[in-house]
Amino acid sequence: MTDAAGFTVRPALPADAERIASLFTDEGYPAGPSDIVERLERFASPYSTVSVAEMKGEVFGFVAVHLVPRFEHNDRFARVVALVVDGNVRERGLGHLLMEEAERIAREGSAAFIEVTAGHHRPEARQLYEALGYDGTVAAYLRKRL
Repeated sequence: MTDAAGFTVRPALPADAERIASLFTDEGYPAGPSDIVERLERFASPYSTVSVAEMKGEVFGFVAVHLVPRFEHNDRFARVVALVVDGNVRERGLGHLLMEEAERIAREGSAAFIEVTAGHHRPEARQLYEALGYDGTVAAYLRKRL
């Protein structure tokens, strides 16, 4: 998939690990290339996908999506577990493009719905998701650290 600005979305490759690690680290989630290679291996399944957005061979963002089976229904839901866009190219539609890819993956995986978490410390991410039609009032999110 290519958008009007010239970004192309494709599956992430181990060769993208250094750039993905850099983007992730810049967002406050320190990771090295070997960490990312390991995570890409974990996501190499029919139910997990990592896609990158690139232009002229340089990666500017990525999205990781996981399809989860539901027990209460005979279907799945999709969860965006990571979305990062290079700060230098924000406001150019790249987040929208990556979320379109996440939604395409969800539809192809027969997901009933797609969800994403936006931390309180990232109001711009929440604004993006709400602009795309995501409803922040549908569920309570509880967490317990183990």
